[in-house]
Amino acid sequence: MYGLTGYPLCHSFSEKYFSEKFERENIGECYRLFPLTDLQSLDVLLTKNADLRGLNVTIPYKKDIIKYLDALSVDAERIGAVNVVKIHRNPDLEKPVLIGYNTDWKGFSLSLSPLLSGNEKSALVLGTGGASAAVIFALKELGIKPVMASRHMREGVITYADINGKILSENLLIINTTPLGMFPDIDTAPPLPYHLLSSSHICYDLVYNPSETEFMKRCRQMGAIVKNGLEMLHIQAELSWEIWNEP
Repeated sequence: MYGLTGYPLCHSFSEKYFSEKFERENIGECYRLFPLTDLQSLDVLLTKNADLRGLNVTIPYKKDIIKYLDALSVDAERIGAVNVVKIHRNPDLEKPVLIGYNTDWKGFSLSLSPLLSGNEKSALVLGTGGASAAVIFALKELGIKPVMASRHMREGVITYADINGKILSENLLIINTTPLGMFPDIDTAPPLPYHLLSSSHICYDLVYNPSETEFMKRCRQMGAIVKNGLEMLHIQAELSWEIWNEP
């Protein structure tokens, strides 16, 4: 058995994706949702589900789950966020061994790359959570400098109020890594001066439910190229499956 943990999980398509995959490929497994209001319940979840061999991790736990793990892959350690946990069970050990991985960055990179012209030198990244960490890692691997924006100013991070025409003209790639606009709060969007966007912009939203978020809608109205995170979800899910089934 495999599953997804985070809170809330009403937005997620992961269960549908894996259930359809298992049926299509005749894989005798199931995938369940495990909403946790607190990660301190993780031990209970693992004890109650003794056949659980792998977990995906979503908001808000991609960073917080690290302290509950026994080891990290090189990528996950460098990124500082985890979206995949492989569960090793040994009858000689009292507790399972939990190894954290990050497939978000590669899913994002492979999904974004077809949109790029090769001239993108920097990108405006909205949000500073676990998903943002993977996006920043991917951008650096692609040779694109990330400019981080959030509600609160701190070292290396500008605020939404700082985003003006100059910043938008210098960052023709904009990535929303926040949950703003995600079901059920579909009318929300990052507070940007959308009227300053143009057809030169590429605006990528990691949110995939709904398929066109308010962020995407406002960007598209200004002529920007837009894309949601559904393809990224599919890619990272397949990479998760590979990790769970490695010897």
